[in-house]
Amino acid sequence: MEFEPLSLGNDVIEFDMMGLGDIDHSVDHDDLLHDSPPTAIPTPSVSDVVGSAAIFEPYIPEGDTNLEPYEGMEFESEEASKAFYNSYARRTGFSTRVSMSRRSRRDGAIIQRSFVCAREGFRVDKHGKPGSDREGRVKRPRPETRVGCKAMLVVKIQDSGKWVVSAFVKEHNHELVPPERVHCLRSHRHVSGAAKSLIDTLQGAGIGPRGIMSALVKEYGGIKNIGFTERDCRNYMRSSRQRTLGGDTQLLLDYLKDKQAKDPAFFFAVQGDEDQCMSNVFWADPKARTDYTYFGDTVTFDTTYRSNRYRLPFAPFTGVNHHGQPVLFGCALLINESDASFLWLFKTWLIAMSGRPPLSITTEHDRVISLAITQVFPDTRHRFCKWHIFKECQEKLSYVHCEHSNFEAELHKFVNLTESVEEFESCWLSLIDKYDLREHQWLQLIYADRRQWVPVYLRDTFFAEISITQRSDSMNSYFDGYVNASTTLLLFVKQYEKALESRYEKEVKADYDTINTAPILKTPSPMEKQAAGLYTRKMFMKFQEELVETLTFLAMKVEDEEAGSIYQVSKFGESHKAYFVRFNVHEMKAFCSCQRFEFSGLLCAHILTVFRVTNVLTLPPHYILKRWTRNAKSGVILEERASDLLNKSQESLTVRYNNLRHEALKYVDEGVKSVEIYNVSMDALEEAANRVSLAKKNDGRLAIVSRAGRDDRFHLGSRSNTFGDHKWGFETLSADEQDKKIQKLERQLDRAQRKCELYRASLLSVLKDIEEQKLQLSVKVENIKLGMKESSIV
Repeated sequence: MEFEPLSLGNDVIEFDMMGLGDIDHSVDHDDLLHDSPPTAIPTPSVSDVVGSAAIFEPYIPEGDTNLEPYEGMEFESEEASKAFYNSYARRTGFSTRVSMSRRSRRDGAIIQRSFVCAREGFRVDKHGKPGSDREGRVKRPRPETRVGCKAMLVVKIQDSGKWVVSAFVKEHNHELVPPERVHCLRSHRHVSGAAKSLIDTLQGAGIGPRGIMSALVKEYGGIKNIGFTERDCRNYMRSSRQRTLGGDTQLLLDYLKDKQAKDPAFFFAVQGDEDQCMSNVFWADPKARTDYTYFGDTVTFDTTYRSNRYRLPFAPFTGVNHHGQPVLFGCALLINESDASFLWLFKTWLIAMSGRPPLSITTEHDRVISLAITQVFPDTRHRFCKWHIFKECQEKLSYVHCEHSNFEAELHKFVNLTESVEEFESCWLSLIDKYDLREHQWLQLIYADRRQWVPVYLRDTFFAEISITQRSDSMNSYFDGYVNASTTLLLFVKQYEKALESRYEKEVKADYDTINTAPILKTPSPMEKQAAGLYTRKMFMKFQEELVETLTFLAMKVEDEEAGSIYQVSKFGESHKAYFVRFNVHEMKAFCSCQRFEFSGLLCAHILTVFRVTNVLTLPPHYILKRWTRNAKSGVILEERASDLLNKSQESLTVRYNNLRHEALKYVDEGVKSVEIYNVSMDALEEAANRVSLAKKNDGRLAIVSRAGRDDRFHLGSRSNTFGDHKWGFETLSADEQDKKIQKLERQLDRAQRKCELYRASLLSVLKDIEEQKLQLSVKVENIKLGMKESSIV
């Protein structure tokens, strides 16, 4: 920003608060470094992007190249003096900027320039105060860099046209930067022409900023020799995309505006001023937003696509539907991949999804994305895509793959098949020692991040993955076959529509198969029959595989605790590879050491084996995730009621049997310890047998009355029996009359409950019919569309 000119005789003094004078006006790279809020960004020139006066080659007077400035030193031009002082600053270890300019009042020409250390003065907030309470008002304050340094160089123009040094202050009040870090200082960061050419070539090959910087480090022999940072590389790549895209971005904006005009539920947002220069854009159609309400528990965000000839990162948000198919939650085109851009994108996406963050999110292994997710989704479990890391491993360790053919197989085995943290840690150390990779920097990096990509650390979180060893459909491109490296932005819009239509047709086909084709049952288990009527076809097949596998497992109780029994489950002849299941028979809850249910939402064979040996005949409702059922997209919660209606008698019988057996065994264990306790236990059992016999004769009603009296929760004696202010009139009845009254009320209650069950069953049937009719209509509509397409082709 520039302050109002200050009049001084015939001259005008101007204070320039930007980088190095009037050269770097469009993009403040320090703003990007500290994630300032996204603003309108006009199209910059190349010199704007590299952002410093270093675009001029340093002018060094003949003689000593280590020459220091001195008063009276002459330069051919103002630019030469600026370049010299900046070159001196690079050798010394500080950054420079323009502080003050003095213009002539006669013709407005600059007659004096002041170049200062970048740490000169103190930061002034927008209210003109030296920022004592600034951090209280700014959400994300930038670090303070100004310390009042007095080092400076002042040059004046002479009548001869040359510029002469009129003042020079050498001393600094702060530490200077060592040579190996001087390239990080703002005034010394410059993307050279050769570097630009290499960046353009690598960007055209689909390589991202991190990969490009790695190539530049090798090319120039070290990071300090490159002359700029990864942030500068990202900024240059962004400006290159902006220049190349030209007017094609307007086509995309017109398309999005048209979609929103036709359907207000269509959401899109643009970062920056769309009338001048589009920075990034995000959109989500109504179906994507609706699908997120059903399947938004886990999300995949992928920026590895280079969808068109500009290598513009196309970043879809995807998930997994109830058929295990990829489902779209929104799309973004990212011209700029800065920290601020990803912050803007994630916040915008969250707004489009009604502010409900996912339980988990999977992305590529990228520091910038990770930082943005931490800020926008603090309670969401963040996972790096394991398959992207494996692919990166092939590039980083290509020489190891060539020399050792078994290395990749061993790595996959240790990552995917280890059952505990201790086992993985041991296998990892043995692997890197075996191939002498302990000092490999990239391996050290991914090992430090192991809790975000190795499955054994992530199994306690839901990611909707049915198999740990096979790649999930959600990790595959939603747009496979529809976009490639030669797809233009205009063609992309058309291909986007085709991809949506194709995915919708596949979902309708899966719905149709689930409703109209009955799966083949492989066991007489009531649980298998129950699952066949609840799950979609694909999910039932996954469940069926686990259920059938229980026939190869043995379960042995190894511990009995108050919180539940612990079972050791292993395959016949493989007791060395055992899993442990804790089962609480009263709550019908089980937990397995493999954590498959927590990770995928389907029960493992180990828990199903324990259910089999403990006579649990049907799936408890809390182990049926609605998102995997055929009613996943129904607005009415049906699965718990459905399982109750289909299997209520068998399940309740099993629960009662298990509870009674568990309680009776307590008497047996205690009753054999002594003759006295044995006699007491036999008396108690005999009394219980008499009560059961009496209850059977009276259809169970006397048992209820008896228990109520025993627990002192329902007295029929002298105490008045009231509920609120309502009196039941029992106090004037005899014991026999009271008993008859209770039996009459119980019969009325039974009839009311039976009617409720019938009404609920009828409602369930109607709702199911509606869902099936909706799906059948969808299939018919798609068939009509296909018929119309074929007729138009003919």
